[in-house]
Amino acid sequence: MSGAWPFIDPPNLAVITVAQVLRDAQPILYVAHDEDDHGWQFLTGEVVDVGDAMVVGLGEMVEHDPSLTELADLQPGWHATRADRMSAWVRTLR
Repeated sequence: MSGAWPFIDPPNLAVITVAQVLRDAQPILYVAHDEDDHGWQFLTGEVVDVGDAMVVGLGEMVEHDPSLTELADLQPGWHATRADRMSAWVRTLR
């Protein structure tokens, strides 16, 4: 990623994803910015099996999918979805 870091959170912030995103190259289609702890989740949009969960750095997720920078201002309590890797993000208050 070039330019200034767009997130308020640091690149080394621990976030949640699933093996399907990082190991199987499935697209991130659902992003949640949790209201309770302000944590981030980067998921496929499918049902999650806890055995597939991974904790990685926010910076690693942005390197994996630079389009996530578009969600840097996603407020806690909101989530964003998209139909596929090329679609625009749609933000929704949970």
